[in-house]
Amino acid sequence: MKRLWLVAICMLVSLPASADRIKDMASIQGVRDNQLIGYGIVVGLDGSGDQTTQTPFTVQSIITMLSQMGVNLPQGTSLQLKNVAAVMVTATLPPFSKPGQTIDVTASSIGNAKSLRGGTLLMTPLKGADGQVYAMAQGNVLVSGAGAASGGASVQVNHLSVGRVPAGATVERAVPTLLGQGDFIHLELNTSDFTTAARVVDAINAQIGPDLASAQDGRVIEVRAPTGNQRVAFIAKIENLEVDPAQGIAKVIINARTGSVVMNQAVLLDSCAVAHGNLTVVINTDSSVSQPNALSSGTTVQTDKTTIDVKADKGGLVQLSKGVSLSEVVKALNSIGATPQDLLAILQAMKSSGALHAELEII
Repeated sequence: MKRLWLVAICMLVSLPASADRIKDMASIQGVRDNQLIGYGIVVGLDGSGDQTTQTPFTVQSIITMLSQMGVNLPQGTSLQLKNVAAVMVTATLPPFSKPGQTIDVTASSIGNAKSLRGGTLLMTPLKGADGQVYAMAQGNVLVSGAGAASGGASVQVNHLSVGRVPAGATVERAVPTLLGQGDFIHLELNTSDFTTAARVVDAINAQIGPDLASAQDGRVIEVRAPTGNQRVAFIAKIENLEVDPAQGIAKVIINARTGSVVMNQAVLLDSCAVAHGNLTVVINTDSSVSQPNALSSGTTVQTDKTTIDVKADKGGLVQLSKGVSLSEVVKALNSIGATPQDLLAILQAMKSSGALHAELEII
């Protein structure tokens, strides 16, 4: 029987709390990435492009591109292209990016191209959420996969319909980044927690200056900061301050699709008893043929014989005392032979009975 070592369990050893830097647990409000997207064409493929009869947008894009370059095709021309693929180009524009800098882009096939390997991405404008063009992408597509096919057999390693163009886009427009409004900057904790917010405020006021920081809520901390060129150095000092984060809430995360369970060390139980047993029903059907005698007028008949076997595994009853630790819970559930799938039902039952002191999240 499978044991709970198949279950992904995050058991944190009780060690002395280690301080984290503020830059690892918070970000500066307004300093953020921006997503860019564009529609482009990859050419130069080795016969692995879109089947243009099934992807008319690829042919339309080529005709439009050629017309802009002064090449006018006769009306009704049917293009049978094999070396062209339509792609969506995506990129992330980092904060403080300036015109002339380069960023990486990803080209993903949106048609039925077999591979983008060896292709070249043509000039593609990348737009932001406001519809403005912030970068232009072009370059050779790098695909990490490989594949071959012959005689009806094929082999493929990794993914061939997505490629990357390192430093393939040039920033054309900068996104204004406001490093704080007026005399204040705002820190945003990655995880909302009132205790951690209070500790960050105490650390700033104790090590940088009194009454500089105040918590607006469990996530946002307002800090009075100098203006001008001194603000960057001031933020650098704050980022490197060390703070002991508060222990997170007790949580159990269950993935019902894979059967994985993750629990942290804060999970505790009240006194309860857990019984476990499996009921197995096995149905077997054997088919046989009944043939009449050689001189009789009977017909051949197929008969089915069905047997039903019901097996009940011996159930186990385990009593768990109040306040047991996570390792004791796992050991006890292992002792009754609970599988990962059984653990899903057991934890939900514990939560419903009020014995499980943790937030139960099913994903």
